[in-house]
Amino acid sequence: MKTLVIAEHDNSRLATATLNAVTAAARFGGEVDLLLAGHGCDAVAAQAQALAGVTRVLKVDAAHYAEPLVENLAVLVQRVVSEGGYRAVLAGASSFGKNLSPRVAALLDVAAVSDVVAISAPGRYERPIYAGNVMVSVESDQTVDVLTVRTTAFDAVVDGGSAALEALAAGPDLALSRVIGRELSKSERPELGDAAIVVSGGRGLGSGENYHRLLEPLADALGAALGASRAAVDAGFVPNDYQVGQTGKIVAPGLYVAVGISGAIQHLAGMKDSKVIVAINKDPDAPIFQVADYGLVADLFDAVPALTSSL
Repeated sequence: MKTLVIAEHDNSRLATATLNAVTAAARFGGEVDLLLAGHGCDAVAAQAQALAGVTRVLKVDAAHYAEPLVENLAVLVQRVVSEGGYRAVLAGASSFGKNLSPRVAALLDVAAVSDVVAISAPGRYERPIYAGNVMVSVESDQTVDVLTVRTTAFDAVVDGGSAALEALAAGPDLALSRVIGRELSKSERPELGDAAIVVSGGRGLGSGENYHRLLEPLADALGAALGASRAAVDAGFVPNDYQVGQTGKIVAPGLYVAVGISGAIQHLAGMKDSKVIVAINKDPDAPIFQVADYGLVADLFDAVPALTSSL
């Protein structure tokens, strides 16, 4: 049995979501191949070869794969899967994976299974529905399954492998889309999706000025990433890439500090798998306290500075 993982990368380094997907692919048993399509991506190929459990790295180097345009990638993946006889195709449940996987499934004429959190056996998967309140078992009798796997449910694979490198011919350049620019937010703090500690703020902070004044010193003291509820993002306190929740980023850090967040079901779906949850809210009936390991009913404008000063 062979399983194919689609590599997400920037031509310099693999995305963490791919490392989680490799761990998930190992649950199928048998060989795990990693398809790497890019341009000038020798460094990424070397990193991929070193991943434990990867049998082969299938490298496709062409100018039209310099950007991860899914129209071109989907056709390439279809060809590789059809010729390679794979039982499953996996990608991380990131924006990249969620954009690519349905297209691949449509080209292969199969149904895609998204946000998989457990693989019991080939063709038997678990995934959350209703904002994570219900877990469903999915059984598939398809000849090939196309999956996105939730990164918080699988550990990132470590180095220790020595996979073979095989060059494949490029697919066609369909020229259906192009990248005209990027606006990237840069921060010295950890990446939200990978951070071991996350400090998140909600509407209770009242303004973007209060968010930065109160939470940034706390995050710096803890070495934490900054997050936010959808309400805080919609109110313009912080950019969209700070959002934690069902329509934002799914996180599961070792410590999650929720400040002024009531705990709407959409937000809980994105952080309730955190190892330790600390909530600060002046409303004792706030839903966030139902999932918190430690709760402080207090005015955040007093509690947060006091907490920061004690660290």
